Amino acid sequence: MTVMLLTEQQRLLIETHERRNRAHALLSSLLRARTECEHQMTRAQRADAIKEVTGSSALDRAIASTRRMIDTLEQAMRDVMNSLSREDLESIGLAHLA
Repeated sequence: MTVMLLTEQQRLLIETHERRNRAHALLSSLLRARTECEHQMTRAQRADAIKEVTGSSALDRAIASTRRMIDTLEQAMRDVMNSLSREDLESIGLAHLA
């Protein structure tokens, strides 16, 4: 059995990549929920009271927040990747990100 020891940067990149993937899944869910919510509101001939007052719905704000989170995670990934060699990235299966 081969034990692979990861550097702190490799471990950080793996964890950040996983979190970014979960954030993308969350964003997809939020976008679907917004579409469904808008469809249901239209069908019921109702307006989103929060959106009428603030200009954006709670889902709009959640989507914007999630997009900012993804941008932050992607910047963190770029920062860590700059400190790793191609071989380091290959050893953890993330060379395709380079």
